[in-house]
Amino acid sequence: MDAAFAVHKALGPGLLESVYETCLAEELKQRGLKVERQVGVPVLYGEARLEVGYRLDLLVEGAVVVEIKSIEALAPIHTAQVLTYLRFSDVRLGYLINFNTVLLKQGLRRLVL
Repeated sequence: MDAAFAVHKALGPGLLESVYETCLAEELKQRGLKVERQVGVPVLYGEARLEVGYRLDLLVEGAVVVEIKSIEALAPIHTAQVLTYLRFSDVRLGYLINFNTVLLKQGLRRLVL
């Protein structure tokens, strides 16, 4: 979370999600963490493993999903999106971060399965 606060402090609100994603990934890497971007998540349906286009914005240390938004306000569908990613990726901790806020703490949600 400290890395997200650093990025928000440096850039402020109003930029594209891809900018925040790139900068947050860089900030986390500079802190010595392993970060993967745009990680595909298959849906398991019966015996089939289906690639349906789900992509995690960031996967940190293989244990934390980070979904980045830059929108007016978070909606319940955004929470549902992260919970779906957690369920299909077998990761238990996720953060939903909306960088388009004056105070970043207003745009943070921690989600646990």
